[in-house]
Amino acid sequence: MSLVLLDRRLWFPPTTYASSEGLLAVGGDLSVERLLLAYRSGIFPWFNEDSPILWWSPDPRFVLFPKDLVLRRSLRKVLKQNRFTVKFDQKFQEVIRACASPRANQPETWITPEMERAYLDLYRIGIAHSVETYWDDRLVGGLYGLAMGPFFFGESMFHLESNASKVALAALVHAYRHGVLIDCQVENPFFSSMGAASIPRDSFLNYLTNHLNEQPCWPQNKIAPTTSTILEELARDLLNAGAPSGREKL
Repeated sequence: MSLVLLDRRLWFPPTTYASSEGLLAVGGDLSVERLLLAYRSGIFPWFNEDSPILWWSPDPRFVLFPKDLVLRRSLRKVLKQNRFTVKFDQKFQEVIRACASPRANQPETWITPEMERAYLDLYRIGIAHSVETYWDDRLVGGLYGLAMGPFFFGESMFHLESNASKVALAALVHAYRHGVLIDCQVENPFFSSMGAASIPRDSFLNYLTNHLNEQPCWPQNKIAPTTSTILEELARDLLNAGAPSGREKL
């Protein structure tokens, strides 16, 4: 099926129009209204600075259910040591800029200045959020995305110290331990190692339809619990959920 070209009208084609790679449409804009419609519809933008705006809805969808988090022994040890401090929404712009910084294996970034401005607009209205990891008051890792009801739509993450991004993800899962899922969009090794898995796009859309208007999970307090408390409560909740002991890995 041919690629759909969007105009100024606020709409998206059905996700079944997406290509086998998940590319659904091109064009439109990054207004708050269009972005909210996109995420509510199981769609997200992803494009390079020298390309038009591209909209994606991959099948399958890569997600992390909070009960499936893999708490490896190495991560348990880091959390128990309380070396890191976790905070929410205190340095959103610094997080998104750190995520956009070139990396050794990724010299180009898809977080363009246009994307940064768009997600800052979402942050200002309380939709986009950041999880931040600190070491001695220095920002050393974090992630950002959209919080909508019991869902978190992850966008990007970074780390300047070993395990800093894993601690940020553990804090996010702790905040959403009674939520539905964390959207990781497309498969990648990091989230695979943390317990994420692929589900059919139709299943993902059904979760959105059935739960998006439920009670939000994003924490009101910008200071997260200590990492040892996060570990203790996550371990307890995973045990109560019947998580297999194999999830305690080296």
